[in-house]
Amino acid sequence: MSCWRGGEETRILVAPDSGAIPNSVGRLLSLRHPKSASTTCYLLNDGLLRELHWFKQPYSSWFLGDYVCEDGRLYTATPVDPVFVLLPIFEEARMKKGNDPGKFRQLDEILFVNGHPEYCHLISIAENCMQLVCDTKEIGSSKFFRLDDSKVLAWLHCKEKGKSESKTKNTGKQQAKKNKVETESRNIKEMFSRVTRSKRN
Repeated sequence: MSCWRGGEETRILVAPDSGAIPNSVGRLLSLRHPKSASTTCYLLNDGLLRELHWFKQPYSSWFLGDYVCEDGRLYTATPVDPVFVLLPIFEEARMKKGNDPGKFRQLDEILFVNGHPEYCHLISIAENCMQLVCDTKEIGSSKFFRLDDSKVLAWLHCKEKGKSESKTKNTGKQQAKKNKVETESRNIKEMFSRVTRSKRN
């Protein structure tokens, strides 16, 4: 948990401590939410992107040493796959019309988003992760990207499959636990039955 004091405001943020890794600097970014397109705050830290959420109970505050923070909100940083955040940007950038797959463009062009200049901080992340869902071309030292529908669908399928497998594993564990409880319950009942029969005899 970190405390940030800036000017007159203090905030409590639950996130990995960037101070634990040398030369690591966290950066707050205002980006478009992939679903609503509304401006949302993200934390970029150690090459990982996290979405910020906040929670506040009425009449809450924080005690920080000998200081009282009146704003009792708790901010959390939740990991998010940057592909989800970047998909709408890459979709717009290819300027697809009808059956035309659209244009190849360089990352600095794609991530130049009016009103959201902080997308430029995602260039290194985008270069690594967006190759999963894009066709790429290299001309000299320049690399060009274009979103590919079939790759996006394959990526989404893998994501959904991963969730399904995770759910199946959890369901399997729950079923095993339930079976164990039922077995133990039967064993206890049988034990009491034997004790009761032996007392009668």
